[in-house]
Amino acid sequence: MTKTNSQHGYYIEELEVGMAASFSKTVTEADIAMFAGVSGDTNPVHLDKEFAEQTMFKERIAHGMLSASFLSTVFGTKLPGPGAIYMNQSLNFKAPVCIGDTVRATATLREMNGRRVTFDCVCEVGDTVVLDGEATLMVARKPA
Repeated sequence: MTKTNSQHGYYIEELEVGMAASFSKTVTEADIAMFAGVSGDTNPVHLDKEFAEQTMFKERIAHGMLSASFLSTVFGTKLPGPGAIYMNQSLNFKAPVCIGDTVRATATLREMNGRRVTFDCVCEVGDTVVLDGEATLMVARKPA
C-alpha cells in the first residue's frame, strides 16, 4: 500500500505486517560530540581517545543511544512516519559503533493491534548487528 497524504505518514489503514523501512548514517566525530552535548552523556569512552584506548574497545565508541536514535528517524520520517507516536522501545546492545562506521537502522512491522503497531528493530554496521529490539507506536486512523 502507499500513503495517501504526503505531509502525514502512513495511517493505520495503510499499514501491513511485513512493511519495512531503513535509514543509514555514517557516524562522525562531530555526531558524537553533539550527541554528548545534547544528552549530557560525557562518558570518556566516547570523547577521550587516551581513556578509550585503555578500555575493552581500544578506541572511542559512539553512544549506544546515538545508534538507537536512528530508529527514531525511521519511525518519525518513513514508517509509520510523521504523526506516529512512539510508545515503547526495548534495546539490546550487541557491538560497538566507531567513528566512520555506517549504521543502517531498519524497522519491520511485526504486529498490529488496533492503532498500536509493533516493529522488530535492528541496527547494523555491515553484516554486524550492533543493536536489536522492538518498538511499539500508535498510529492515527484516516480522517473521516
